Amino acid sequence: MAEKETLVVSSKVKAYIKTTGDLKCSAGVIDVLSDKVRALCDEAIGNAKADKRKTLQEKDFR
Repeated sequence: MAEKETLVVSSKVKAYIKTTGDLKCSAGVIDVLSDKVRALCDEAIGNAKADKRKTLQEKDFR
């Protein structure tokens, strides 16, 4: 199985978690977040296509 591409900026996520929660971030967190972003995008893509549009818009993230 091919490795999935990371969809989030690891350094930004880790910095946010450190600044906001004073916590460290394991490498697995980045993979989980990328999976969640991928799922959100897939759903939004489906919404745009259902509306017969070729442009993904913020309203597609319901």
